[in-house]
Amino acid sequence: MNQKDQTPEKIICTNRKAKHDYVLGERIEAGLVLLGTEVKSLREGKASLVDSYARIKDGEVFLHNCHITEYAQAARFNHEPRRVRKLLLHSREIKRLRAKTVETGRTLIPTRLYFSGGRAKIEIAIATGKRKYEKRSAEKEKEVKRELHERYGF
Repeated sequence: MNQKDQTPEKIICTNRKAKHDYVLGERIEAGLVLLGTEVKSLREGKASLVDSYARIKDGEVFLHNCHITEYAQAARFNHEPRRVRKLLLHSREIKRLRAKTVETGRTLIPTRLYFSGGRAKIEIAIATGKRKYEKRSAEKEKEVKRELHERYGF
């Protein structure tokens, strides 16, 4: 076992908006196909998953709308910040994801981007969109829990 396998996960960014807008189900870890300047930018922690999503096309999974800031020292060899990136998954995982996302209202949402063992990984969740009233009731529930905690220490 080498030293890279023993290093803990280093979280680059999380998609906090996902928990508010979606009911998150099963989560899957996937690798990313990245350029060198993208990896260097991720090591600096310059990425955002807000409004990003994953799609299955021709038996492959692609990440759309994920913003990875350009690397400052790259000059003219830089990458496109919002380019479509391929996700690395086994074919049986892709088939299972396709079967689950065919249902109406289901989509693949990235929840966090991190380094594990020196490699960039992304966690995607099978999600169902929340309606406006579901978001309001969840917010009220959170408020009640916060009040109870403040008053009684629950």
